[in-house]
Amino acid sequence: MRGLTTHVLDTMHGRPAAGVALRLLQGDTLMVATATNADGRCDAPLLSGDEMEPGRYRLEFDVGAYYRALGVVLPEPAFLETVVIEFGIAEAGAHFHVPLLVSPFAYSTYRGS
Repeated sequence: MRGLTTHVLDTMHGRPAAGVALRLLQGDTLMVATATNADGRCDAPLLSGDEMEPGRYRLEFDVGAYYRALGVVLPEPAFLETVVIEFGIAEAGAHFHVPLLVSPFAYSTYRGS
């Protein structure tokens, strides 16, 4: 598989994070706006291998809204409202997987496979 994919895991509840709104940007250009499915993934790659170009990218995940929708009481303002992951792609057409493990007070990410 080539292209850019993501996966969001809710570490507070120990399950995939369904319904997390997210955006992919390159510079100030919005490339994709979507939400995670029941498995915490997007139904299609955010970018296909043919669309991927070397450059700087930014993923924005609306985790505050996700936790509020589940009935989690968050402080005001929330510690994490939007998780932003900025990363670079050096190889056009490669496979980049960017998972997000998140709770209301922490997150972790890495380049997955």
